[in-house]
This record gives sequence, C-alpha cells and structure tokens, in this order.
Amino acid sequence: MRSHLLNNTTAEHYRNTVSAGVERVAATLAATERPFSGIGVDELSPLVDAIDLDRPLGDAAAALDELGEVYLRDAVYFHHPRYLGHLNCPVVIPAVLGEAVLSAINSSLDTWDQSAGGTLIERRLIDWTTERIGLGPAADGIFTSGGTQSNLQALLLAREEAKIRPEHLTRLRILTSECSHFSVQKSAKLLGLGPDAVVSVPVDRDKRMQTVALARALEQCVAEGSVPMAVVATAGTTDFGSIDPLPEIAALCEQFAVWMHVDAAYGCGLLASRERGGLLRGIAHADSVTVDYHKSFFQPVSSSAVLVRDRATLRHATYHAEYLNPRRMAEERIPNQVDKSLQTTRRFDALKLWMTLRVMGADGIGELFDEVCDLAAEGWQLLAADPRFDVVVEPQLSTLVFRYIPAGVTSPDEIDRANLHARKALFASGEAIVAGTKVGDRQYLKFTLLNPETTVRDIAAVLDLISGHAEKYLGDSLDRAS
Repeated sequence: MRSHLLNNTTAEHYRNTVSAGVERVAATLAATERPFSGIGVDELSPLVDAIDLDRPLGDAAAALDELGEVYLRDAVYFHHPRYLGHLNCPVVIPAVLGEAVLSAINSSLDTWDQSAGGTLIERRLIDWTTERIGLGPAADGIFTSGGTQSNLQALLLAREEAKIRPEHLTRLRILTSECSHFSVQKSAKLLGLGPDAVVSVPVDRDKRMQTVALARALEQCVAEGSVPMAVVATAGTTDFGSIDPLPEIAALCEQFAVWMHVDAAYGCGLLASRERGGLLRGIAHADSVTVDYHKSFFQPVSSSAVLVRDRATLRHATYHAEYLNPRRMAEERIPNQVDKSLQTTRRFDALKLWMTLRVMGADGIGELFDEVCDLAAEGWQLLAADPRFDVVVEPQLSTLVFRYIPAGVTSPDEIDRANLHARKALFASGEAIVAGTKVGDRQYLKFTLLNPETTVRDIAAVLDLISGHAEKYLGDSLDRAS
C-alpha cells in the first residue's frame, strides 16, 4: 500500500496516474455536447449505491472507468455555453494548474511552519485585492471557503466591534436589502442574534437598496432602543446582479456609526474590469468586503476571501494553542494565518489565483468578465423585444430574470406552472440549464451568464426551447381539461 503514497520514490507513478486522469477528463470535455445528460436521481442512485467501497478495484485505470459511469458521464458541465444556471463559472487553465499543484504539495495555510511561501503568496494576494478595492494601508484579510463563510466572519467582526454585552445581543440589528444573500440571515442565527435581528430594506425598481428606506430603518432602530450592528450592501445580488448605491450607504453608515459590509461575492469581477470598475464606486468606504474569486474571476471552487479596512478587527477571530500558534509567535512576528481565520486546516486556494494573475494578468480576467456583462446587455435587448417574455430589470452585471408569458393565458398560476415545467423539462432534456427564482409571488426564470463562450444565438436558442416546453405543457393541460 505504500506505493500509493506520494513521495520521492513514487514520483513516476504519480506522473503516470495523474496524466491518465487528465487524459480522461480532457477526452470527456472534448466530447461533451450538452451541459447535462438529463439523468434523474432514481436512475443514477442505484449505480452509486451498488458500489462496494470495501472492495477496491486495485488500480487507477479501473477506478477511472467506474468514475466515468457514476460521475463524469452525468456531471453538470459549467464550461458548456448553454449552462446558464447558477453562479458557476467555467474555469481558466492556469487556475486548474494551480489546483493540481496545491493538491499534490498539500500545504496547510494555518501556520507558517506548514506552508512557508504559501503564506506569503496568500498575504500578497490579500494585499493586491485590498489595494484594488481601496481599503487603505491598514487593510488585511483571509481566504475562505466561499461567500457564506466570508459574510459570517465579517458579521462576527461587526458584532464584536459593536461592544454589546452578551445578555443584550437581541438588541443588535443587521440591515440589508430584501434582495441580499440568504447567508446574512444564516449568519445572524449562527452568531446568536435574535429572530428579528435582520431588517429587510426595500429595493427600487432596479432591485437596488432604497437609501431613503435605509435611513428610515436606521432611525427607527435607534428610536426603539435597538443597536444597528451592520449594514450589508450587495455588489451583485444573486438573483438580479444589482449593485446597491454604495456611496450613499457609506454616508449613512458614517452618520450612524455603523459597520459597513459589502457582499461583492458576485460583483468582485469588476475589480479587474477596465470598462465597468466605476460600478463599485463607494466600496472603498467599507469596513469589510466579501469577494468570491470562484465566481467572476473564473477560479475553481473554492476561492473566496473576506477583507477588512482595519486589520486589528481580525483579532476577534484569534485564538492561541500552544501546539499550533502560541502567543510568543505573534511577538516574534511569525505569520500564522490561523490567527485571522475561522478555519484551522485550510487549503492553499490562493495559489489558483496567483497562477492566473501570473499567466493572464488582471486585465485578462477583466476582459472575460466584461464579455459576459456585454452578453447580458444583448440578451436583455433580445428579451425586451420578444413578446413571449417579460424581463424584470436591465442588468448591471450578467444576470437576466424573465418569465414566459403565453398568448391567450391570463391565469397567473397557470403561467407559473408553465415556467416551472419549462425549467424542469429543459433540465431533464440536458440541452440547457437555467435557474429559477421568485419575483414577488410569481415564478421567474434566470440566466446567469458567466461563460464568455456563450453567444446571443445560444440565448435565443434556449429561449425557443423554453417556449416550446411551456407551450407543450399548456397544450397538454388543455387536453387534460377537455
């Protein structure tokens, strides 16, 4: 069994095994003609359940053959131009190279004596990102597993900075747009705040937080004896890609002495854009910022970070253990990243972004993100001119939310069912994947455009598929009713 350990004596075995895996994935990608096979849970589950994990196959080739049957054949392929579903991006090759390197070396980024140069690379990338945001010379941060963890840590820091006695935690309030990410509510629960801790602020017709309503909510909090702990602004909402008015929100946060957090998990790609960087105007005033490189920087999952204006606030996540990071190490200026992180053992995910920047540069990333934003603008024009569809808002980023409106059908519930059916039938066909959401109480569909290889023709073709599935459903419904 020692022959399977990666070390100096098994380097050739490693090379051959990984090369075989790369060849298998490359062949699969080259042959992929649709984003999904259309297989259902009931069909795939027995194949996985039938595998006896206590009887190994003995070699990697056989395991790869089996993997082709239970995973590769039926995986959802984000690189396909007709994957238009969630906030999943195709990945750039330099980042995949970084993933291969970090998996093999297996550095843990919690302490200097487990990572050495990895620590310095991560710190340099944090500095690079805070410089792009404009957070100032005292800024710092840490890589995380994703936007949910980044938001949680930011709100933990905000809670501690509010300096409220534990018995008064139920007085704390987090104010955020009604279109913000669900992780804000989840974070409030995990942080021990009361059920009414999150105050939902209405949005305007473009799905951006109404600052007049925010000011009124802040005033009401103060009047009723609550303590505004944080305002969470969103730079790229999950459903609409909308960007809250950051300068105005920053001014209100300063007026009320409230922590300003910007969830830019989606919109962080604008940090690399030469065309649209101005959409993030005001983000430099934030106390903390979430970025997800694995969304609009085209990085493999996971690659995220939480950044702070004042590195001193990261002390709220600091604990010392004698076996790992004793206090004397801080006094000796040994850079242990665990001092800033909610995690202990942590992957060297920063390497993927490092390799991307060293090969492509920030402008290369920005050009790709600008392409998908340009595509969304064209897609919006297509939808706005098509009488079959109702499109909600003109996109700021790369998301389109729309609804099929059949001619002659006036029942909103029936239209809801037709849209739900169209999405489900499209997924089952494997020809394309779209997401869904609700606007008010009504069912809508969503294109999340993060693939520069997607074209307007792809969008038009998927719209025709949606229309066809919806029309067939409505026709079948009429047949059943007659």
